[in-house]
Amino acid sequence: MKGFFSKEKWKYAFYTVSHPMDAYYEIRHRERGCVPIAILLVILFSLSFSINRIAANFIVNDIDPLDVNATTELIAVLLLYLLFCVGNWSITCLMGGEGRLKDIVIAVGYAMTPMILCFNLGTVFSQFVTEDEGAFYGIVVALGIAYSLLMMLMGIMQVHNYTLGKTLITLFLTFVAMFIIIFVALLLFDLLNQVYNFFYSIYQELIFRV
Repeated sequence: MKGFFSKEKWKYAFYTVSHPMDAYYEIRHRERGCVPIAILLVILFSLSFSINRIAANFIVNDIDPLDVNATTELIAVLLLYLLFCVGNWSITCLMGGEGRLKDIVIAVGYAMTPMILCFNLGTVFSQFVTEDEGAFYGIVVALGIAYSLLMMLMGIMQVHNYTLGKTLITLFLTFVAMFIIIFVALLLFDLLNQVYNFFYSIYQELIFRV
């Protein structure tokens, strides 16, 4: 486990922020990335997001901290992360993408780093801003979100060896695939629920007759 979280692997995760195109190329072709670190970064992003919603100053945050459930938000973020990675992998398999599921997981996970930094920085910064300076808080958070989305775009483009246009089409189809996966999962859940209710009703009937 220590090898998964070595100092060098963490340094490479931050190197990805400053040199995304080169770093994502090496993730795909030289096995430089680390799946556990990518997943941990997604978890840290979820926690940073929840902490920001709870602890950011009321001047820039109108959310009631009691309404924030960090556990629910963590589960939602991890499910969306899994859905996006599987959806993208399924689409790119049909469109000649070179990236493996592992590469997608790492690319998306590493792209969370700017948002982690900016959400935490924004939370701290919000404690010292006045109402007139609230716009600076918004800029800090927006920059983190924008750069993470840009990194994600570059990561998907690089690991699959796509052009920008094909990457954008792939991302659109990825969201379509995510909705299809959710729809099928709900259908399957409903079917299993009906089967369970059917056998449970038979069980109850037998119990009453006996």
